[in-house]
Amino acid sequence: MQKTFYSNGKLLISGEYAILEGALGLAIPVRYGQSLRVTPTTRQLLQWTSLNEDGTIWFQGCFNLHDGSKIYTSDQSMSQTLAAVLSEAKAQNPEFLSHSQGMAVETQLNFPHSWGLGASSTLINNVAQWAQIDAYQLLWNTFGGSGYDIACAQHPHPITYQLEDGIPKVEQVAFNPPFKNSLYFVYLNQKQCSKAAVAAYQKQPFNQPTWLANVSLLTKKMMETSSLTEFEAVLEQHEALLSRVLGIPPIKTERFSDYPGAVKSLGAWGGDFVLATGTPEAFSYFNAKGFSTVIPYADMVL
Repeated sequence: MQKTFYSNGKLLISGEYAILEGALGLAIPVRYGQSLRVTPTTRQLLQWTSLNEDGTIWFQGCFNLHDGSKIYTSDQSMSQTLAAVLSEAKAQNPEFLSHSQGMAVETQLNFPHSWGLGASSTLINNVAQWAQIDAYQLLWNTFGGSGYDIACAQHPHPITYQLEDGIPKVEQVAFNPPFKNSLYFVYLNQKQCSKAAVAAYQKQPFNQPTWLANVSLLTKKMMETSSLTEFEAVLEQHEALLSRVLGIPPIKTERFSDYPGAVKSLGAWGGDFVLATGTPEAFSYFNAKGFSTVIPYADMVL
């Protein structure tokens, strides 16, 4: 019997880096995500195919179901990562992949892999659903991270996310600002490595309790304001706060100093998407700067 699973992608609006240490973050599940389809076969193999949003293949692998050994792979690194995820899933549920029936697995993104909207987290959540295990534990034992992306994968509405003594606290919130038509997501044309960014952050000296309290306060302000002007001020405060901790100039200072609205990094600084405030002229501004992917808030958020 064929089974299909789907998980939402994500964007972290506030709390990047600090969310790892227990700060309150605001996150939104997006319209983009990844599906995983499992089809039984008569061969004693696990045949894996990963598709891009346009249907082209970006990874293929074939594994022996008895011992997990690789029979074929188009990408050695990806094969090792996938094998580690499946091995951990089986460790959590020994019945997973234990039957004699073979299977063909097909995953498909509905967004460009380079966008950074959660190719890994949606895979983790889909595998966890398939294996009937805890997706957070699967994430932490493989890729690592705070887990907010798993929460987004599982929820259809904006959420706040906070780790309390290592336990995820997820709350659905009514983040539907009256100025949402003035919000845009701009792709910076480069994928950022989250692990490298986090490693660099963890080397920085700072007062952790004060830092976490300040980030959490800005997250609350971001959700409470009904004024675009006040929202922009909070975005700028958030950028300035992280800039001091990371020792990196805010993205607006570095690339968009002449832009009239606010610009805030999302997730790991230096890549993926930024959040910009402004009018429809934002399209022509960012396009002229070489950034062709500008997505209005309503077209991005679930």
